[in-house]
Amino acid sequence: MGPQAPAEALRFAGVGLLATALYAALASWGTASLDLPPAMASLFAYALAGVFSYFAHRRVTFRSNLRHRETSPRFALLSVSGYAIALAAPILLVDMAGLPAPVAFAFVSLAVPALNFLLMRRLVFRSAAHGDPR
Repeated sequence: MGPQAPAEALRFAGVGLLATALYAALASWGTASLDLPPAMASLFAYALAGVFSYFAHRRVTFRSNLRHRETSPRFALLSVSGYAIALAAPILLVDMAGLPAPVAFAFVSLAVPALNFLLMRRLVFRSAAHGDPR
């Protein structure tokens, strides 16, 4: 993975924690102050936290200077994919396989961030060190 991977992983985790806190605060605010239904508040908060996540990962985590027109669609696709995994995992693991719900939640909590880190590093915000011949 290279010598910069551990530092990137730490920055990735920090940005992820901030994005998660932002999501939770916005979702709570949406239901309490804007009187939005929880699902709508969650989607609204997820989208706004996603914008924060994009810019923070772009500049802080991966220090990418690739153009937004290249990185933003890839990031959006990755975010939608993560959301789809979070929706599908309980159906597949709990409803179909009969596993306890915490197994599905643990899977999502571990697999999605790990997959996001690898794909952001290699495909979304790649740099010369990761295969982009700038």
